[in-house]
This record gives sequence, C-alpha cells and structure tokens, in this order.
Amino acid sequence: MTDNREPKRYKTLYSWLKNDSAPSIFVDQQQVELEDDQHERANNQEGQSEQQEDDQDYNVTLLERDPGKCRAIEAVRLLARQGCSFRCHDESVDSPNGGNFDAVLNSFKRINDEVNKVVHSAPGNAKYTCPTIQKQLANILAYKVRAKIRAEVGNSKFAILVDEALDVSNKEQMVLSVEDTCSQTLKDEISKVLRLYGLHVETMRGQGYDGASNMRGQFNGLQALFLKECPYAYYIHCFAHRLQLCLNVVAKGVHDLWQFFSTLNMIVNFVYSSAKRHSMLKACREAEIEDLVAAATLETAQSTINGLYLNGADKVQGEAKAVSKAMKKFDFVYCLHMMHDIMRITDFLCQALQKKDLDILNALHFLSITKGKLKDMRENGWNDLIMKVGAFCCQHDISMPDMSAPYKKRLRNCEENITNEEYYRFHILYVVIDFQLSELDTRFTETSVEILRLSASFDPRHSFRAFKGRDVCDLALKYYPSDFSSHDMSALELECKFFAQDVQKDSRFENTPSTSELCRRMVDVGKTTLYPMIYRLICLILTLPISTATTERAFSSMKIIKSRLQNKMNGEFLNDLMVLYIERKYADNIETNEVIDEFELSGSRRVKFS
Repeated sequence: MTDNREPKRYKTLYSWLKNDSAPSIFVDQQQVELEDDQHERANNQEGQSEQQEDDQDYNVTLLERDPGKCRAIEAVRLLARQGCSFRCHDESVDSPNGGNFDAVLNSFKRINDEVNKVVHSAPGNAKYTCPTIQKQLANILAYKVRAKIRAEVGNSKFAILVDEALDVSNKEQMVLSVEDTCSQTLKDEISKVLRLYGLHVETMRGQGYDGASNMRGQFNGLQALFLKECPYAYYIHCFAHRLQLCLNVVAKGVHDLWQFFSTLNMIVNFVYSSAKRHSMLKACREAEIEDLVAAATLETAQSTINGLYLNGADKVQGEAKAVSKAMKKFDFVYCLHMMHDIMRITDFLCQALQKKDLDILNALHFLSITKGKLKDMRENGWNDLIMKVGAFCCQHDISMPDMSAPYKKRLRNCEENITNEEYYRFHILYVVIDFQLSELDTRFTETSVEILRLSASFDPRHSFRAFKGRDVCDLALKYYPSDFSSHDMSALELECKFFAQDVQKDSRFENTPSTSELCRRMVDVGKTTLYPMIYRLICLILTLPISTATTERAFSSMKIIKSRLQNKMNGEFLNDLMVLYIERKYADNIETNEVIDEFELSGSRRVKFS
C-alpha cells in the first residue's frame, strides 16, 4: 500500500516558503529530534490502523463471520455440479444478464449484507470473479477430486475403460486429448496419464474398449500393446456393445426384417421430419380421441395417418397414403409384433449390462437367461404370436392371409409349394431367432474364454454349488501368477478346503446375489482376515471390465456441459467441469479452506484471497 502522507519536515519547509519566513538557526537540536520521533511514531500507528482497515475491506471472498464459506468457490462448485454455463456474451456491469456465475454471486450478496459490503469495498482488479479465476478454482476443485479418487484406489489393481465420442463442435473426445487415434498414440497418452497419477501399467488387470480395430486388434491394437507390457491386463470387449452388434447384424441379415425396419424408418421420418406435419397429425389424433372417449377404446396411429390422407393438405396426402398403405401390410404387422416380443427379451439383457455394479459372472448368467428365453419363444411362441397378430388385424381391418393357403412366392430363393404358415413360421420367425442365437454364441464365447469358466467358481447362487477349489487354484496360477507367490498358492489351497463349507453354513451369506455382493459381505463380517487369498482373487475378478457404459455416461454428461451455446470450451476446462459434474459426491466433500490454501500457493496475488 502506498503512503501518500507528506513527511513533517516537507510540510514545514513548504510552510516556510509560502510565508516567506525562515526558522531561527538557534533551535535546540535535541528538541527537534524529539519532536520528529514523536511524529514518526504517531504516523506509523496511523498507517498500521489504515492498512488493517484496508486489508479487512479487501478480504473479498472469505468472511470471518461465516468461516469456511467462499462465494466464488461455492459459485464454481454449484455451477459445475449442475452442469450450468459460467459466462455470458455480455458481462459488463450494466448488463441485464451477466451469466450464471455473476448471478450466483449477486444472490450471495442479496442474502448476506456482509458479503455485499465486502464486494463493494474491494478494488475492481481484486474481486476474484474474472474467467481466469473461475478456471483456476475449477481446476483446483477437480484436482482435489482426482486426488481423492487416486487415494481410494491406493495400491490396488485397476482396469481402464476407454471410449470416444463426438462433442457438439464435432471434435472427437476420449477424455484424453490426442492428435490421432492410432493404437500407439492412444497407448502413449494413456500411459502418460497413468504415470501422472502414480499408476503403473504393471498393476493393470483389465482393459475395456469397444470393438474398433485400433482397440481390439490382436497384434497391433491397443489391447495387444498393453498386453505386451503387462500380460495380465486382460482385454474384454464391452458386453453391451457386443449385444448391439448382434441386433444390428440380425436386422441387416434377414431380408424381411431389413424391409420392416426400412418401412419403420420411413414412417418415423414422415411423422417427425416436419413440425407442421407433426402438428397436423396431432390435431387429427385429438379429434379422434374426442370421438372415442365415450367408447373407452383408442385406435392406433394408422388411423391418424389415414385421417391425414383423407382430410389433410393436398401436398401431404400422397405421402400419407403411401405410409398408411405400408402400415396396413400384413408383413409389416407380423414383423412388428415379432420384433416387439424378441426385443422385450433382449432389452432385459441390455439394461442389465449397463449397470455399474455388474460383475462378469452375473453378466454371463443374464446372457444364459436371454438365450433360454429366445429358445423358448422359438419352440413355443408361434401360437401366441399369430393369435396376437390376428387379433390386431381384425381390430384394424387389415387383410390377413389364410395360414393354410399356399404362399405366393415373392423371392427367388424361397421354396415352392409351402404354406403361409410355413413361410412366416420357418422362414421368418425361426430364421430371425436362430440368427440371433448364433450371433450371441459367436460374440459371447464364454466356453472359449477359460478365465470366465474358472471365475464361475465364485458364483454364490444356489448356496455356492459352483465353487470348485481346483478351478480357483488354476485361475490364480494361470492368469494371475504375479499376484500369488508359491507361499500364497499354498495358503490359497488351504483356504479353499474350508471356504465353501464356512459360507454355506453362515446365515449372513444366504441369498447372496452376485460376486460383488459376496465381496462386500466378506468385508462386513470380517472374512477377509480368514480368507485373504480368496478375497484377493475375488477382487482381481471384479476388476475385469464388463461394459463401457460408465464412459458412455461420461459422454452424456459432456453433452450437457459442452452444449450448443458453449461450444468453444477448451479441453482442460471441459475436463475439470466433467470431473466435478460426474464425481459429485467427492466434489461436495472438499473443504473450502483447502481450496483457498491451494489457490494462495498457485501464484502471487495483488490482494490476499483469504
């Protein structure tokens, strides 16, 4: 702080010159020095009090009456947690909308008069509200969250999940910023990030990617490069992605099914491609509902489109007629009901594969259930399916062919002298289900992956009936030899002799649904001290990634944070906001004082932050 007060001697000299008078040269020198010392002490005390008052006024973010609270830090935490934008195009003082960050700060000022007083007394260049300060605070919060996650991992084994997606500005995001997506570049960048947080590739025990060639390549793919450095980092293709590929292949591989989805796509485009057309369909539907409320029955969308064809504008009547005609075809109605039944079965598996706490044994169990349901539909589902299709056709005046009549050949490779029932049953229903089962068997090769077969010993269902001590020891010896020494293997063999009988007789392990739940219960009841080797092996199994649904959720969060209105966000700031948005439970537990201390150490400030 600059002291603008004039020294006493300067004031005296100025007074002499102004009054054209000079002091007497016969002045007591000791008296002059004594007066100077008294004035100097008084000036020092006055300057210290003013400095204390100024420092108290410049403390713009932390109030003594409200310790632990900082309006700027809390504003950053709140906006990042909710995925809101920080800035606006006009952030001037007179702007009616200066952005969410300024709006939150103004709310703090309105709530607390002390905050308002502190903010107004601070100089313009020391308010700590500029975009650079916002980014620094977000970076410190995100760093604290990453540190908490790293501390939680500790020295345990870990797995990595990698996926990519396009953001709103058509930039490919992988949480990592890379120049290209070749396997070697990805491997180098991932290794750099792991080293940054003190994680070593040698302790990696799982890799989870999609089925892209640069990821799953057997010789030069990303998983192969990591396996060369760590042979125990086993790669598992995302189960949810495998299921999606199965459905896509079936939809394109069966002609009748491909034609059904093409017609369905045409119908959807007709309805949603034009806002005006959508409004017209909505108006027709509302008119129909008014007439049908008394009868307590509602028609399908086909009658609505038919009404648009009869009563709609001239320019849409032709397309509406074509769509209505396509929806009245028996082949379309039949495939619609068939795929509805099939996808109800596969949707259960799809939802299960996207759960966060799903382990590999439960995933295989759900897969086995899905296959069984599809086989049951193939053997016993024809009668129920054709009855539902017949009732639907009768209700909506759709012509249904006689199932016992000869089928009219429309495809060259179709057999001659077959009935309609044989065609729709054997050439469509059976072909689709067989194709689906074949794809599931091909892409989910549980028998060819021995690690999955051996891991089944830890399946807790049916009172641990699947537990086999020999398989447990083989699993540790063949796939995790670096984690079990010869002494550990001897201890593991001994533990296997007692483990199954112990947990079978312990009521606390009854109805254990999954391997992950078994691991939690072992920790809760203290079994980890009795069976440390088994617990270690279970943790290694749970490390194997099943699905990249976690990364997909992260990219869904990215679409919220980096939206059309804030599409110029740089990579570091975007990463920090995504960490705070996704890992909210960690961000909420960060103490404000920790952020203030870190902010003070990050560089010199004109005015002290705390």
